[in-house]
Amino acid sequence: MPAALEQLIRTHAPVPVADAVRLRVFLCCVPDPRDRRGRRYPLVALLPAAAAGVLAGARSLVAIGEWIADAPRWALHALGFPPDPLTGSVPTPHPATVRRFLARLDGDAVDHAVGAFLHSRTDAPHPGPAQRPALRAIAVDGRTLRGSRHGDRPAAALLAAMEHSGSVLAPRQVADKSNEIPAFAPLLNPLELTGTVVTADALHPRHEHGAYLRSRSAHHLAIGKKNHPGLFETVRTLPWRDIARDHYDRTRAHHRMEIRRLKTAAFARLDYPGARQALQVVRWRREMDTGKLTIERVCLITSLPPGEATGEQLAAWIRATGTSKTCCTTCATGPSARTTPRSAPSTCPA
Repeated sequence: MPAALEQLIRTHAPVPVADAVRLRVFLCCVPDPRDRRGRRYPLVALLPAAAAGVLAGARSLVAIGEWIADAPRWALHALGFPPDPLTGSVPTPHPATVRRFLARLDGDAVDHAVGAFLHSRTDAPHPGPAQRPALRAIAVDGRTLRGSRHGDRPAAALLAAMEHSGSVLAPRQVADKSNEIPAFAPLLNPLELTGTVVTADALHPRHEHGAYLRSRSAHHLAIGKKNHPGLFETVRTLPWRDIARDHYDRTRAHHRMEIRRLKTAAFARLDYPGARQALQVVRWRREMDTGKLTIERVCLITSLPPGEATGEQLAAWIRATGTSKTCCTTCATGPSARTTPRSAPSTCPA
C-alpha cells in the first residue's frame, strides 16, 4: 500500500465515504500519471475510492481493489464514478487497474494532499476571549520506509514533518542520515509555521535551523549536545538542585516503572538563536523483573518565553520527540541495588 495512504490508518473515528469525498477537494494538485486516451475513470474518483477503502479497513492493494469492486452504488456515485448512460449501472475498475494506478502516482503530491486533509480534519480548540491560541507542535524526524529494501538497493530514508498527534504534513526522501540536515529547511518551507513549536531529534539542534525557525515565526525545542560545548556546559552546570520542579510524572507499564521530572530556567541570552529557556529532564527507570535502575538526564533549550507553555505541555512535547535517547549523564545500578527511584537524587544528584 502506498505510504501516503498509510497516513489514513491513524484517522480518529473515520467515516470512510464522507471523509473520502472531502479528500477530493485536496487532490487538485495531484498529477494524473495516465495517458489521456487511457483515462476511463477520473483521478478524483479513483484516489478517493482507494482512500475510502483504507479508512474502511483495507490494508493492502488487493484489499483496496476488492473494496472498490464491492462498494454499493450510492457510495460509488458519491465518490465520483460516472454511471453508464445506457444501463444506469456504475462500472468499477478491476483490482489490477487500481494497483497499477496507485503504483504510478506521485507519492510526494499525494502525501501533501492527504496531510492537508488530515490537518483540516483535526478539530482545533477554539480559544475563549481571554485565552491565547493553543500552540501547535510539529516534529521533524527521519524514518526508514518499511518494505523499501530490495536486493542490493538500500531502504528508502524519509525526513518527515508531522503533527504530534501523528498526521504527516510533509515528507521528503533523503539519501541517508547525513542528508537530513540540508533537507530541514526545504521540508518546512511549504508549511505555515506561525504559532508552532518545532521539535526534532538530536541530529537537528543547529544554529542555522534555530535561526530559520525564528525567521518563520516558529518556536524551537532543541537538545543541548556536546557538539556545541559552550551551550552544553552552560545548561548542564546550572544549579538544578535549587530550581523548582515544573512537572512530575510517574508511570508503570511494560514491566518497568518510570519517573520523569522537568525543570526550567529562564535566560536573557543563550548561545543559540532566540533561546529563552533552558530545560532539564531527568528520567528514572526501574526494570521490575531485574531491579535494574537507570537514570538519564537530558539538557534542552527552547525559544518559548517563560509562561508560554505549561510544564505538562513541555514534558509531552519532549516525550513525543524521543529526546531521552540523548542524555547528559546515565547512571545504572545492578539487580542487587536497593535504591528506589524516590531516593535516586541523593545517589545521582541533578
